[in-house]
Amino acid sequence: MQKMGNMSQEEMKKQLENVKEICKDYCGKCPSYTGTGETKLGFCATGKSDIIKAEKGCLCPECPVYEDMGLRWMVYCTRGSGSELSDEID
Repeated sequence: MQKMGNMSQEEMKKQLENVKEICKDYCGKCPSYTGTGETKLGFCATGKSDIIKAEKGCLCPECPVYEDMGLRWMVYCTRGSGSELSDEID
């Protein structure tokens, strides 16, 4: 997450689009996401979903974004973005 903090607005926008593209294969197949009607992706970067309420499993640690962004938590869709969680815990 620290990587994104050092980026320009344009770089952050491009990175977020990349995250969402990768997340199609992970968020879109996650047990907590599937069947909820949610269409947003990339919760690790954008924050928790207003739609997803139940934690039924998590594929975040399997996602390449997880390692690339140096993420440490799971179920970002219900708990918030990596930076939000970092602020709460650190």
